[in-house]
Amino acid sequence: MRLALAQLLVEGTEPDRNLERAERLVARAAQERCDMVLLPETIDFAWTHPDALKEAHPVPGPISLRLCEMARKHGIWLCAGLTEKTTDGNYNTALLIDNGGSIIGAHRKINLLTVEFPFYGVGQKLEVFDTPFGKVGLNICADNYMDAIDIGHCLARMGAQLILSPSSWTVEHSITEAEDPYSDKWVRPLRTLAQTHGLVIASATSVGYIVGGPYEGKKMVGCSLCVGPQGIIAQGAYNEFAGDLAIAEFAMPVRTRKGVQIGPDIYGRPA
Repeated sequence: MRLALAQLLVEGTEPDRNLERAERLVARAAQERCDMVLLPETIDFAWTHPDALKEAHPVPGPISLRLCEMARKHGIWLCAGLTEKTTDGNYNTALLIDNGGSIIGAHRKINLLTVEFPFYGVGQKLEVFDTPFGKVGLNICADNYMDAIDIGHCLARMGAQLILSPSSWTVEHSITEAEDPYSDKWVRPLRTLAQTHGLVIASATSVGYIVGGPYEGKKMVGCSLCVGPQGIIAQGAYNEFAGDLAIAEFAMPVRTRKGVQIGPDIYGRPA
């Protein structure tokens, strides 16, 4: 399996520019013979940008159809985050799209930050999806916080061999490459899930400064991650200008335990 982590400059209220940048990275991933490309969270209007409240589209709709066309045109599986408009409000949603351009599955973010409450509703479903590569689960960004790690545990219990997580990791504008704010916050939960269940989990995040919304002035600095049972498989560059691909190559894990077989010994409890 070759998985491309696409670190993408995502600008508030610039969906066309964001999607153009996304397609360039998707095209590069296809040229690099990747099977799948993972894009960040809410790549249409950016995370918590006020314009999304009134400009978001349904699924299917113009944004999701452009993502489907990217996947079909370049013959690659694609996972990306967008803002989904519904009759009961907006959701922070991730889509899984096959290489023929069909939407295979979706996930609506569950573990919303407090600042997200005015922008998105809480997702109410977890699901894994059968693909030619194996079973794939979806979650989004803070769904992987340590205090929400049960979301990942549930996906693992549902049989996920690979978890894909579009993200928008943010830091204060004063943070530099000399400081690592991600080790405990992101490496720890991803490694915990990968090692506990013998799966691979990947998170691709945006880059750039946030303009508009409650986090205005903070920045996204990349450092996308793909983590397996043995540790970090691939990691994106770390700075606010690091729009690029990081490619993870791995064998899809074989997971044979089911149900109560998952509980004993791998959690440190007696069998």
